[in-house]
Amino acid sequence: MEAAILVVVLFFVLFVAAGVYATAKAVGAAKRGVDRTVAQARRTVEDTTLKARQLALPGAAGEVAQLRLSLRTSMRATQETLRAAAPEDTSLGEALGLFDRLSAHGRELDAELKRLENEPDKSRVAAHLPELRERAERIVHSADSLRWAAQDRARQFADDDLGDLTGQIQMEAGALRHWTPAETPGRTPAGGDAGPGPVPSDSTGRGAAGQDSAGPDSIRPEARPGQSGAPEAPRTPPAITARDSRLRTGFPWEKTRRPESTT
Repeated sequence: MEAAILVVVLFFVLFVAAGVYATAKAVGAAKRGVDRTVAQARRTVEDTTLKARQLALPGAAGEVAQLRLSLRTSMRATQETLRAAAPEDTSLGEALGLFDRLSAHGRELDAELKRLENEPDKSRVAAHLPELRERAERIVHSADSLRWAAQDRARQFADDDLGDLTGQIQMEAGALRHWTPAETPGRTPAGGDAGPGPVPSDSTGRGAAGQDSAGPDSIRPEARPGQSGAPEAPRTPPAITARDSRLRTGFPWEKTRRPESTT
């Protein structure tokens, strides 16, 4: 009795632990989903604000907004491309490491540009702008190079795979078209020699080869039975039984005759 109670308690504890674990996993997944949604919404708002400032603000302030927007767009596109292709191509692991190092410089530059947006001294902004523009161009060019290389690599792999697949399909199509005509009973195979046919006979039962070469008007002397060299009496050839049309076999694509058509 005590063993049964212990087993029940043990199962109850296991069920409670499994429920707690499943609840924690669900809460964690929901929290990560909410964080991704909030981060995406924040990025969208910031990008929209930068586009508006780029068009609305003249001078150095508008150029700062334009640098931040181009930097963020290039870095985000490169990150998405590399992370999407990395699971299928292990050679992109080093490229991801290089991009992580480049991302640190990109975040640092974005923070500096963001501080310049709130700088009241416009002359200071104009003084630092050439150096920040050069850094932004170098980072954007490096990010674009990684992204373009990954895209070209994926495109080349797709072209090679498509070429191999096309060759295999052509070979399979040729194999499917290579067939041998089936031999049908009662028909001569293609390219074969026909066997000797039945010899036509006249009303007397003789074949064409058995006729006298002298013609029908010649009279052959009759020999008495038992005389040496006497020809044997002509034999009646055996009757040939016609084939039953119901047992005739034809090509597989021919339709079977209906019973009323055979009468």
